[in-house]
Amino acid sequence: MKHGEIRWYKFIRPDKKRPVLILTRDSVLEYLGEVTVAPITSTVRDIPSEVYLSKADGMLRDCAVNCDHLQTVPKGKIGPLITSLAPAKMVAVGQAIRFALDI
Repeated sequence: MKHGEIRWYKFIRPDKKRPVLILTRDSVLEYLGEVTVAPITSTVRDIPSEVYLSKADGMLRDCAVNCDHLQTVPKGKIGPLITSLAPAKMVAVGQAIRFALDI
């Protein structure tokens, strides 16, 4: 598991299994039991707190990283790898997080 990877995660009901983006930095991942993730949604709203993803990013369909709903989840429940985001896309994620948190 690495920063910038998109993996499967099964959320508690009423939510469902969905892709999440790993946000926790690599230098501490091996020491932590939980990781911070951003859920990925197929509802693309084209707002500054989201980052658009497509097949070009390794996703199955158009979707968005939702930085308004960051969560810390148990590392052991993170599922298989889907894809890894390019550095330029991670820069956009950083900007979306700063917008979402107003920092």
